[in-house]
Amino acid sequence: MRKLIAAFKISVDGRTEGPEGYADWVRSWADDYGLTPQVDACVLGAGMYRTYEQYWTAIRNEPGTPHWIDDTPPTPGEIEWAEVAARLPHYVLSRTLTSVAWPNTRIVRGLDEIADLKRRPGKDIYLMGGAPTAAGALEAGLVDELRLIVHPLLAGEGPALFATTQLRHGLELHDVRRMSDGRLSLVYGIR
Repeated sequence: MRKLIAAFKISVDGRTEGPEGYADWVRSWADDYGLTPQVDACVLGAGMYRTYEQYWTAIRNEPGTPHWIDDTPPTPGEIEWAEVAARLPHYVLSRTLTSVAWPNTRIVRGLDEIADLKRRPGKDIYLMGGAPTAAGALEAGLVDELRLIVHPLLAGEGPALFATTQLRHGLELHDVRRMSDGRLSLVYGIR
């Protein structure tokens, strides 16, 4: 069975974004997790989809133009991910969306469809968010692995990654790696 791998860039206090609605401390949204060769599909929630589609379309269409987060041009890793992402099937978990603009994307209505996706042949699946979607998938027993890039700051306000999680979940540390600027890469299996 394919693994569903949830991956997030968070602050030390577990925030996925600040009070402005995005993680202004993240300098690149490239695949720092090492997932690109391992996955052949992506899952995200409706809330994240809107920003995701806009952000990555802009990078694909104008790779030299500064982006809205910090007014810097996309990194080479972001340009690479924009091209890879345009080829990968995406599944947007939503009860309300009726259409999507990102290439090779379809709307799924429930976590049972994600469970079905895991049973199909293929590589692993990248669950990229948002936080409520990841928490719901974790609660449903669908998440097999959690990859975190922890940024060295306390964000204070903003949503926590697993704020809505009700059940306790044991984690097994598979890998830890120190990255530049004091960031940590953590890989956990879900018990």
